[in-house]
Amino acid sequence: MSDIHGKVALITGASSGIGAALAEEFARRGADVVLVARREGRLEAVADAVRAKGRRAVAVTGDVTRDGDLERVVAAGLEELGRIDFVVANAGFGVSGPHQKLTLEDFRRQFETNVYGVLRTLYASRDALLASRGCLAIIGSVAGCVPLAGSAPYSMSKAAVHSLAGCIRYELAPKGVGVTLVVPGFVDSQIRQVNNRGELRPHASDPVPVWLRMRVSVAARKIVGAMIRRRPVRVLTFHGRVVVFIQRHAPWLVRAIVRTFGVRDSHQGR
Repeated sequence: MSDIHGKVALITGASSGIGAALAEEFARRGADVVLVARREGRLEAVADAVRAKGRRAVAVTGDVTRDGDLERVVAAGLEELGRIDFVVANAGFGVSGPHQKLTLEDFRRQFETNVYGVLRTLYASRDALLASRGCLAIIGSVAGCVPLAGSAPYSMSKAAVHSLAGCIRYELAPKGVGVTLVVPGFVDSQIRQVNNRGELRPHASDPVPVWLRMRVSVAARKIVGAMIRRRPVRVLTFHGRVVVFIQRHAPWLVRAIVRTFGVRDSHQGR
């Protein structure tokens, strides 16, 4: 519990789901947090939960798709907490549907959040991480490893950040900064209730059965543990590990399953 006591974590997309659970997990382990998301009320509620655990929280409303927002968040965190040791590029959503029903604007919107949002987070926090010799986590997806029909924008965006994580890991390692790629499978978050425009539909049903979804608290514990140990890649769920393994070693089997059962996208959980 004291392994990161007094350190500071910055989390994007912190108002719900994995991001909110990460805030509480970092606080449980003794860290203070800097939180950013678009929904001010939800963000303040997460900050209050962190403070209830006796840790400090800086909550700043912002959008990873806007230039300058992440720099403002980092500046606020450094001013109030003095350092940043962990950064989690968690903000993201999924655009789905067959390509013929999507437009270039749908792909741009997907990349603006899932790819350029990660890059904005990296560039804004890089100096702070270099100063602390900290660790950056990028939230990828099984969809970045296993493309399926109806998931082109999302799968493309996650494949892009998988490659980004691998590239910058080599670049930052000599400077003492770790990079962890997190590859969730189905996690019990709101991502499958968000439409193609990034708008939450709170009453939409989740197509993934409960028994297949990992609790966000469990996911957060595994992510923080992977960052502390500086693991290069952490695939969270059992089914995620199985699917990634099959795709890597027997891609013909994945193709056969898709052809036989018509497997389609469900935003892949993350």
